[in-house]
Amino acid sequence: MHIGDLQEHERMNTLMKILALSDRIVEANHSPQLVERYGDVDLVIGCGDLPYYYLEYIATMLPVPVLYVHGNHDKPTQTANRGTLDAPGGCISLDGRCMSIERQDNDSPLLLAGLGGSMSYNRKTPHQYTEIEMRARALKLLPSLMANRARYGRALDILVTHSPPFGIHDGEDLPHIGFKVFLSLMRTFKPRYLLHGHTHIYRLNTVSTTNYEHTKVTNVYPSTLIEWNGGR
Repeated sequence: MHIGDLQEHERMNTLMKILALSDRIVEANHSPQLVERYGDVDLVIGCGDLPYYYLEYIATMLPVPVLYVHGNHDKPTQTANRGTLDAPGGCISLDGRCMSIERQDNDSPLLLAGLGGSMSYNRKTPHQYTEIEMRARALKLLPSLMANRARYGRALDILVTHSPPFGIHDGEDLPHIGFKVFLSLMRTFKPRYLLHGHTHIYRLNTVSTTNYEHTKVTNVYPSTLIEWNGGR
């Protein structure tokens, strides 16, 4: 095998395809077209404010982990036969925790952490936080992030949030102001990506990807495909 062929083979073996979603149902993703479009993805990440039945459908149709954080509009709902539903079935909450996903043919996993919710503005739903409250949530991640750094030589690959960081893709009204602590997390732990939702995109010229130091901040609204090759 030639060197170029070997490098391509190694790249394909470490490549992960990640489908990231937020805030709005994409009808094609809630139909059999989902498998046609994304049958080869390795991971699905929900960045909040998605109906639970939507995430459940995706988890049923795609045989891969479906991770999610909560959005500010997420709240328990009543169902006809399941009582109160406060989480999507078949999915894994990343909210307020760290997690590793093993990669095929690679002994170094994908390292993720999640912090859902938005800036507090009316407390009518449970996933609203002040800056101080979100900072306290972030502090609870530190032991796991430091353990990752000691074990793998890096702390975090992808930070998943609902709201954007302060000053990046956020708005001026209180519900849409980003969190300053996300900037601190990016500076300290240098994730390659921060994936968020919350900020709806209505114009084609809206900036949805911004580099902040070592991190690519990406607004995934409403659906984005990311190819992760493990590099920095």
